[in-house]
Amino acid sequence: MKSPLKKNKTKIIFFGTHKFAATILQALLAEPSFEVKLVITAPDKPAGRKQEMQKSLVKIMAEKHGLKIEQPQSLKNYTLHANRYTLGITAQYGGLIPKHLFDTPTHGILNVHTSLLPKYRGAAPIQTAIMNGETETGVTIMKMDAGLDTGPILSQKKLLIGPDEMYPEVEAKLAHLGVAALLEAIPKYLAGELEPKSQDESQATDCKQLTREDGRIDWRRSARDIYNQYRALTPWPGVWTMWQNKRLKLLRLKPTEIKLAPGQVKTDTGRCLIGAGQGAIEALDLQLEGKKPMTVEIFLLGAKEFATSILV
Repeated sequence: MKSPLKKNKTKIIFFGTHKFAATILQALLAEPSFEVKLVITAPDKPAGRKQEMQKSLVKIMAEKHGLKIEQPQSLKNYTLHANRYTLGITAQYGGLIPKHLFDTPTHGILNVHTSLLPKYRGAAPIQTAIMNGETETGVTIMKMDAGLDTGPILSQKKLLIGPDEMYPEVEAKLAHLGVAALLEAIPKYLAGELEPKSQDESQATDCKQLTREDGRIDWRRSARDIYNQYRALTPWPGVWTMWQNKRLKLLRLKPTEIKLAPGQVKTDTGRCLIGAGQGAIEALDLQLEGKKPMTVEIFLLGAKEFATSILV
């Protein structure tokens, strides 16, 4: 008796770098109908005080599974062998994928984007949504085109954001949601059962690449706005202010409705309160530039003059 014919696997090229992308790659590897033929990830980068070379989380996972890995500095002049891949998948790659690569896989490249497009196109959609106080976000599976996150949408799934949820929590939930959305979309897309829908350009918004400066607190803003900034930018770049010409990070904080002048520090209540444009921020853990993280109680023992400060 002849053995049944094996179904051809979907041959995938994967572009990704960060934690979210590693979760997506792990799901693709666990799916028996897929074969990840090549992983493209960012080059190793120096990190930490010793500036030791660090691999991306995607590279670590790809090595664990014995996958072929390439780490070009740029994809501008990068070429792929045509007809070698059924489909490309990208998630948090961290670099531009040029137009000449879109059609190299037989069915193009799909992107798992962490917002409900056309809202929050660009490099930091999760952080930007949290900073803006959004109560809802989601993932979009889209087919890549020449624009930045402008391609036609195949599917979307929504996620509620809790008022106290931090960036890592939201990212983890979106990763699992992204896995579900992608695994549901791929077979339907390859079978021609999903009709790509153009994005509504009139509803489009963009978000920029984050820098350390984005973490600087403007004490004229409301306590809730500062708290959202903290939720979005922890652990990186973190939120900070300047004190005695040094960067002072607020590692843990919460908003209060206590009224103080913007930037005014008050510590005579057994708490460390800093006034905002509306309400105040209670600082719980701090880290002064060049020092180790510490609770506010320990910090104030060695910085009594902080109690009379006005932060700007």
